[in-house]
Amino acid sequence: MTPKQVKKLLIEVRAGRLSVDSAIDELKGWSSEMIGGIYLDHNRRLRTKVPEVIYGENKTAEQIVDIARCMLLRGGVVMATRVALEKGATVCQALPELAYYASARMLVGNDGMEKDNGRGLIAVLAAGASDIPVAEEACLTAACLGHRVERAYDVGVAGIHRLFACKKLLDDAAVLIVVAGMEGALPSVVAGLIDKPVIAVPTSVGYGTGLGGVAALMGMLNGCAPGVAVVNIDNGFGAGCMAVAINRNEREGD
Repeated sequence: MTPKQVKKLLIEVRAGRLSVDSAIDELKGWSSEMIGGIYLDHNRRLRTKVPEVIYGENKTAEQIVDIARCMLLRGGVVMATRVALEKGATVCQALPELAYYASARMLVGNDGMEKDNGRGLIAVLAAGASDIPVAEEACLTAACLGHRVERAYDVGVAGIHRLFACKKLLDDAAVLIVVAGMEGALPSVVAGLIDKPVIAVPTSVGYGTGLGGVAALMGMLNGCAPGVAVVNIDNGFGAGCMAVAINRNEREGD
């Protein structure tokens, strides 16, 4: 249940258009619900300002359909992450209300429900084209939660002039998500140029000694530039949520 829905319910009770008992009945179904052995936390959005999100990687298409159908009926934004292309197509065939974004590997529904929740712009930078799926997961997460997002891709340190060409975006952003694999140097470079919070996202992109993103993770954790926070390897969703928390408009839910 969103803050707006709770507020509307309370206004109806105060105005005498809805009885207390009827309001209680309305609230009963907005807590948790068991769907095929999986608990859905319908009040997560009310407590944390981030709704329940489906982690799709190890769920079947049928499980995602059952969960998403229930969430769509509630009216809030629906997101499913780490959904492979074939699985996404199967889910969309059963639930045409959902859209599949192949670049982010995400399913999204009711995304128009969240608008203007951010105080400023969230910029998402990707060092290389191979980092784009993780960057797009971050972009789509923040956008679905009502925040304005702009992208700058393939701006890694191997051609540092490409980053300098994005100086206006760096200056305009309130928060930056910087995604990089290999040695993971880009977040430190960006943080050394601006006075904004930087969320660093290591990716598993790289050759053998990259160790599936561990080298980038360690590089980011040991970076010398201040003001950088690091999320887990390939965790675009977590970076998007962190950026949203930093950028959140305090009037959200009015």
